[in-house]
Amino acid sequence: MTPTSLISIPCSRPRRASPLAGVAVALLAGCGSTAPQRPPSPIPRELLAEARPIGAGPRFQPPSTGPVIGPCRARLGRRTEVHVELFAANRVVIVPAGIGTRPPRALADGRITAARCYGELVTIDPTGIVLVRPRPGVRLGSLFRSWGQPLSDRQLASFGGGRVVAFVNGRRWHGPPTNVPLTPRSEIVLEIGPHVPPHTSFTFPPGN
Repeated sequence: MTPTSLISIPCSRPRRASPLAGVAVALLAGCGSTAPQRPPSPIPRELLAEARPIGAGPRFQPPSTGPVIGPCRARLGRRTEVHVELFAANRVVIVPAGIGTRPPRALADGRITAARCYGELVTIDPTGIVLVRPRPGVRLGSLFRSWGQPLSDRQLASFGGGRVVAFVNGRRWHGPPTNVPLTPRSEIVLEIGPHVPPHTSFTFPPGN
């Protein structure tokens, strides 16, 4: 996914379209209706409700400017994965590639293929996947510190003026958002502004 695309919809609750949907359209078209008939959306309604467009401008796509957390090693090494989604003003905020890495970096199609070294938690593409060295106690606050963006009960990156709401695997997190644990394969959603129905899981790429 690139920052110019619409946010992807994780395959957390896929459903097969009803085989009767096409028949219904055909019957309506045969009853003398002159209005064009739209085919049914192949995406379930609840997944469409969870999708939002990517926000325009630097506030929605802030670069990584923070420090590397932990030892910066030449190899990426073994990692666990977490997916982080951010919503502000009813739009997607991009988690950029390059968090937790030091230049020089090599990129291909927006994805980091090499860096001088890699810290405790890194992002190598702008999909929201965070790669974490496997150890207990790593929390969301460390990601934002390495990103160089603020996170608190009332601040999400450059967005403030409301309450930051956090969800972990679709369930409301009631503590400070900085304390959300980066548990392997978890789906973390942060929101400020209008409520966005949170995804309950994320389909990680094969082989990760």
